[in-house]
Amino acid sequence: MSRAENAMPIAKLRSLLDHPLTKGLDLDDPKTTELRVRIIREKVFLRRIYDEWYRTICAAIPAGEGAVLELGSGAGYFQEFVPEAIQSEVFACSNAHLVADARSLPFRDGSLKAIAMTNVLHHIPDIEQFLREAARCLRKGGRILMVEPWVSGWSRLIYTTLHHEPFVPEAGEWKIPDSGPLSSANGALPWMVFERDRARFEKEFAEFRIVEIRPWNPFRYLVSGGVSMKTLVPTGSYGAWEALEGLLEPWMGKLAMFAFLAVERS
Repeated sequence: MSRAENAMPIAKLRSLLDHPLTKGLDLDDPKTTELRVRIIREKVFLRRIYDEWYRTICAAIPAGEGAVLELGSGAGYFQEFVPEAIQSEVFACSNAHLVADARSLPFRDGSLKAIAMTNVLHHIPDIEQFLREAARCLRKGGRILMVEPWVSGWSRLIYTTLHHEPFVPEAGEWKIPDSGPLSSANGALPWMVFERDRARFEKEFAEFRIVEIRPWNPFRYLVSGGVSMKTLVPTGSYGAWEALEGLLEPWMGKLAMFAFLAVERS
């Protein structure tokens, strides 16, 4: 059987699982992002995952002076956890205070105490330029706090077969083609920068130190359907899936689909 013939059942499965609100829509259309806010709020299982992500980020925000900037706020509700956060997006939308590119941030030197994001870093075409901007804008002790896709044996299988975004852990460069705000992606980029190429990161960006990398969520996000697929399990099963992931904690390095990362400006 040819590669094309092998891909046909996967394509049919993806089509069957597509969420009806976003099926067939352009990923880079701001309307798609607006619809995803609705999807997250209406899918109780998925919302509980986002609640956990936001609580984790919130708990890691340093005390003291400085603003909190959220990148890629268009499809989320981080402001419910950090009301004072400055919400930004790469295009105009109802869930953002300003339009901003992560590679050129409109903030004074040392004016931020945190930059928060969920599923955003792997869409930034030039992560090195973003890190330089983050180093400029963050005060001493300020942090980049993020939840991002992660590389494991399990996540490689899922992301390369069922997910619509590129996932290329073998990529040599940290840059990705700048084709669109959401269609440009490499889901493996956070792992590449902070795990695979950690020595390079620590050498080239010595002003930062990695505070925490916490691999997690091998199953819950997947069975929730995320923002692009239908929910695959009953909402009432959330506790059981959470308990299962707790039991599998020692093996997260081989199973995790996501990771929480905290990187501090030293």
